[in-house]
Amino acid sequence: MTERIYFDWNATARLRPEARQAVLDAMALAGNPSSVHAEGRAARRLIEGAREQVAALVSARPADVFFTSGGTEANALALSPAIETAGEKRPREALLISAIEHPSVRAGGRFPGEKITEIPVDADGRLDLAALADAIAKAARPLVSLMLANNETGVVQPVAQAAAIVHAAGGLLHVDAVQGAGRIPCEIGVLGADLLTLAAHKIGGPKGVGALIRRSEDIHLAAPLVRGGGQERGLRPGTENVAGIAGFGAAAAAASSKRAEEAARMLALRNLLEDGLRAVAPQTVIFGAGAVRLPNTTLFSLEGLKAETAVIAFDLEGVALSSGAACSSGKVQPSHVLAAMGVLPPLQRGALRVSLGWETTEAEIERFLGAWRKVSTALSNGSKDQRGMAA
Repeated sequence: MTERIYFDWNATARLRPEARQAVLDAMALAGNPSSVHAEGRAARRLIEGAREQVAALVSARPADVFFTSGGTEANALALSPAIETAGEKRPREALLISAIEHPSVRAGGRFPGEKITEIPVDADGRLDLAALADAIAKAARPLVSLMLANNETGVVQPVAQAAAIVHAAGGLLHVDAVQGAGRIPCEIGVLGADLLTLAAHKIGGPKGVGALIRRSEDIHLAAPLVRGGGQERGLRPGTENVAGIAGFGAAAAAASSKRAEEAARMLALRNLLEDGLRAVAPQTVIFGAGAVRLPNTTLFSLEGLKAETAVIAFDLEGVALSSGAACSSGKVQPSHVLAAMGVLPPLQRGALRVSLGWETTEAEIERFLGAWRKVSTALSNGSKDQRGMAA
């Protein structure tokens, strides 16, 4: 049986060997990290070691890393009016988000719907900075949330420029860096982020663990989502997921050390893939092609293509890819990202996302293009049959 091709790394990356080993080692420890005996201290050392590794990935201080159950929880924790800064304890009164944010940001956290404003993007899916400046001028004590790179198109957002606008207006900036971390530079200070979200499983760590990272101790989240014990300095109480956190740390260290090498290799593979897509079907549209994108991501469509049918067809050919974001319980739904970019419904309905990873090979790209040839040919033949019937 031919080995399957995994082209859905943006949904979940494969577990790195370093992370797998760290998880297994941690699972052999019996101690609760809050216990003061030797076993407890051993578990605590694993957590704090991982905290240092995750902090290093984004050039933050370990003391500013707070572990969560994943990116969604970290986003919900960040999106709160009760964010205090040094000497300033008044609540944030408005939330501004881009129109292409992840559903966990679009939900608004603890901001009521009437306090949330969406900022448009251009045709390539980049934030409209002029619109951000206009909106922030009308907002009282705003919190702005902007992703580092879009999970569907891979388009990298102008985060540093947005940060300058936000801070000039006295606002705070939260950056959802879940898709960008480990693939492009992600230094919290360079980005200008006040808060930053990560998820382990996007960089080759285990599922079910993430982090919210603050720029400095001057940023204080006064209202945790859950109240209880003092874990994570009271911000995320409950016995820590020691094995998950250890795997997260190992994945962060591996992603950091190999980022430039992996990015260059994946960019070459992505270019080969996109050239092949157009060679097979010249009318193929690649979304965000005019913008800087993650080196591993291609979102494409062909008029007349139905994403739900194509995903199944590729699966039968041994290729795992997606119709966009993997956050809708497996349902194929219209993309709010493409709608925000002004893409017409016929192309929206056929959008397919290929996302590559460190194990992707050129041979897999060639096999995928062979499958694409079958899918696009079937579409073309179907269109001819329909024209013949209509005649």
